[in-house]
Parts: sequence; C-alpha cells; structure tokens
Amino acid sequence: MMFDAQHNPYKAKRQVTYSKNGMVATSQPLAAEAGLTMLKKGGNAVDAAIATAACLTVTEPTSNGIGSDAFALVWIHDDKKLYGLNGSGPAPEALSIDVLKEKGITEEMPAFGWTPVTVPGTPAAWAELSRRFGKLPFKELFEPAIRHARDGYPLSPVLAFFWNNAAKRFKETLTSEEFSAWFETFAPGGEAPQAGDLWQSEGHAKTLEAIAKTDAKAFYSGELADRIDAASRAQGGYLRKEDLTSFQPEWVEPVSVNYKGYDVWEIPPNGQGMIALMALKTLQDDTFATRDTDQTFHYQIEAMKQAFTDGLHYITEPSDMTQNVSSMLSDSYARERRSEIKGEAMEPKPGDPSSSGTVYLAAADKDGNMVSFIQSNYMGFGSGVVVPGTGIALQNRGHNFSLDPTHDNALKPGKRTYHTIIPGFMTKGDEAVGPFGVMGGFMQPQGHMQMVMNTVDFKLNPQAALDAPRWQWLKGKSVQLEQTVPEHIVNGLLRRGHKVEIAAHDGAFGRGQIIWRDPKTGVLAGGTESRTDGAIAVY
Repeated sequence: MMFDAQHNPYKAKRQVTYSKNGMVATSQPLAAEAGLTMLKKGGNAVDAAIATAACLTVTEPTSNGIGSDAFALVWIHDDKKLYGLNGSGPAPEALSIDVLKEKGITEEMPAFGWTPVTVPGTPAAWAELSRRFGKLPFKELFEPAIRHARDGYPLSPVLAFFWNNAAKRFKETLTSEEFSAWFETFAPGGEAPQAGDLWQSEGHAKTLEAIAKTDAKAFYSGELADRIDAASRAQGGYLRKEDLTSFQPEWVEPVSVNYKGYDVWEIPPNGQGMIALMALKTLQDDTFATRDTDQTFHYQIEAMKQAFTDGLHYITEPSDMTQNVSSMLSDSYARERRSEIKGEAMEPKPGDPSSSGTVYLAAADKDGNMVSFIQSNYMGFGSGVVVPGTGIALQNRGHNFSLDPTHDNALKPGKRTYHTIIPGFMTKGDEAVGPFGVMGGFMQPQGHMQMVMNTVDFKLNPQAALDAPRWQWLKGKSVQLEQTVPEHIVNGLLRRGHKVEIAAHDGAFGRGQIIWRDPKTGVLAGGTESRTDGAIAVY
C-alpha cells in the first residue's frame, strides 16, 4: 500500500478497514449493507453500487432522492479501463430566460419550487449501469431499499439532525401548496422524525418497485412520468413527460491529470471535477514536507480559489463553453496560474486558458472492479417538491443556471447546467488505485484535492485522510476552517491576509469515502466519514 497503515494523528473514530472479497463505503449503514448483500449474492461492484444508491434514496433522503441526478466512474478490471457516466438531466424545453423574465424573475434562478427542477437522471443512470456492466437482475437490486421504505427504519443521529433542520427551515419558508406533499412525506403529522424514530414511506416503496420492474421506463415514459407531468402542470412547473421520455444518460470519457505519479480522474464538464484537477495541476511541482502548516494550507487554498474562479466562469454544457478542457488542464496554463500565487492571500479572478444537500458511495468486488458513484438532490432535500403519493423528491439543479444570456452557463431549454456532484478515481500506470469522493455542494472539488494530497503527499491511510481537518474556500479572501484545525495554522493564515472563519460545526465540510486496492494482493483498504453516520460493509 502507498500509505502508512498505522499512522493516524487525527484521533480517528475508527481505524482503516481491510477486506479481500468486497467492500462498500457510504454515509449510511443500512445502505452499505444493501450493497454488500448484492456482493454476497454473486453480484459485482456495479450491482453493489446500484443497490446502495437506491437504498440511500430511502435511508438518507436529506441528501438525495429518486428525483436526483447521478454520475459514476466505473473501473472494469479485465478491461484495464475507466468508464464515465453522466446522469445529469437538462432543463425542460419550456423553460428559458425569456419565460422567466415575463414572470419577473431576472436576477437569479429560484432555489425552491418547480422552476429549478431539471430532468432527474438517477433512475436512468441506475438502469444504464446495470445494462452495461451489472451481473444480477436489475429488479433484485432494489429489494433492500423497498423493504426499508415499506417496513420502516430508525433514523441515525446525524441523519435526524439534518432532517430536523430542513423541516424547521421549510416550515418557515415553503408555505405554498406546491410543498404540501413534502411535509406529508417527510414530516408526517407536522413534525420531522427524531433519532431512533421509525420512518416509512409506501410511496417510496411503490415507486422503487415500478422502477425495478421496468428498468426505469416507468419513470421516463410510463405511469410515474404521467404523475410527474400532471403535478408539474398543476403547480405551474415546466417539466413535461416529453422531457423525461427524451432523456438518456451519457457515457463520457473521463478526464485526468497526473499528480506526482498518480492519475487523478474526474467526469468532464458539465461537472465541476475539472476544478479539482486544475488545482492539483497547479501544485504538481511543489513539495510539501508537512501537512499541518499554514504554508501548506495557504498554497492549497490559493490554487483552489484560482481553479474555482475559472470553473464558475467557464464550466457548463461542453458545447457552450468558451474554453476547452485541454486548455484548462494544460501545463502552460498551470504554470501561469502557479506563478500568480504569492505568500499572501489574493483576490481571485478568472484566467484566460486560451492564452497559455449529496450522497457518495464507493464499491469494490473481489475481481478488481470498482465504482465511484454520487447522486444528489442539491441543497439537502432539493426543490422541496415531492410528486404526491410517490415519494419522488425532485432536485433543484436548475438553481445553478445563470440568467445572464452572455454567461457560459446561461439557462437554455434542453441544456445541462454547471453541476456540483463529482465522483473521483485514482490510478497508477494501468492499475486502479481506487474510488474516492467527498459530497457537499461546492466543497466537493475542494475535498477531492485534499483527499488526493493527503494520500499522495502526506501518505495518510484512507481513514486518516478523511479524518484530517478540512478547509473550504468561500469567496475572495474568505476561508472557513474546521474547529480541529490547529491554532498555529489559523494564526498563520491570518498573517497571510486570509479572512478566516471557524465553522460552528463540521456539516459544511462534506462527507467522504475512500477505497484503495493493493494491485499485488487485491487487498482493499477503506475509510469512511467520521463526520456522519458513515459505514463500511465488508466480507
């Protein structure tokens, strides 16, 4: 292994986990067990990932749902190849800047209600992954999720915390009729469930059964599509059955940079994985002797703020980008951006490359196949809209569109927006190292950078890499730190001109999972998030 298995200076709640036959790491124990069940039945890592993902729509609805989007990176050991799947959906054909302008919406896309709802891609992504790479029958993968939805399960502590926070916020702000089905589903009787309380949803169970029986066709062209269309029309939404029927997830070529001998892989735009790659490439020639110094934090933050500023300016549907991927990841542009980093914090601005509420899971099987999978509603429970009687909580990905028609990410009918959710993967030569990810909005590329550097530069094992204190760039010179960041780093960053904010809790810093594979022995080493109800299921 490429790390010191015994070294974890961060007072881990758990030690690194090892296995030979299979491993599933995610943020909820019941979902991890669902994936492990499929491995024990003879399924592969793809089967395990789908079962886990379906279960997470039930057991962690605070972060994702049946109406989510999804992305996947799939390593097939026999092919020695990494495959990418983009399961993000486009804006409805009836939605445009001009349509919103007529309704007085000119400054920003709404965050809640039907307006920011784009075509959900997750059910189609499940079906497509199963069709191409799965071993078990698609229907069988949904049995744990359906059982938990129908019979109920007790809420875990962190899940209950975020669930109750959302319910309190929604109760104050989402008061119109279009949100009533959300409260009926997730706050029955007017109150959100507490830790240890049983929660069940027959609507979830029936919807998952319909998806399972029809390879997701019910969601896009059948009975569920009809119900989504009817609810959208009744509440003044723009999503129609035609938008659902025409959707297909897209197989894409993953993009990568080499960072100190390791290839780090992401999904290409419209996802924000490019930001992590750009930041890493900026620092590829730097040597960091120690992780926990203000100098290390400073250079990481400065490289990330440059990359993020570029990403927010340029990343969108590839056909609408005014810069191309190769230019943004070029050696010359990385050197140019690195030359701009000095000893003090700077105000970031976009460069010119041409001149030079999410769940994450990782799965691995005994044959060397591995999956990095992420799905999300966005901003917790998403749009606040639930299709009545179905348990389908819809994402609000359209909120990221710009209403400035000159912006690369300007809203257009049928266009996919800049997307925050990103799965990560690492290889060395022609061998897989493994999947990794950190969920949590705009924290995700920042978490990816920190996980890679924790592993490659500082030799931390997967659990230590996740447990290490995190930072998050916010805007300008503002950076947020976890409470566990040592005081000497805080003071050092202040001296360098950073505007430092210490977070009240660790909920803002994402939730990650890592599985690394030893190519010689096939032994899997996994870490799971200590900031949530993380779990690793192995056998």
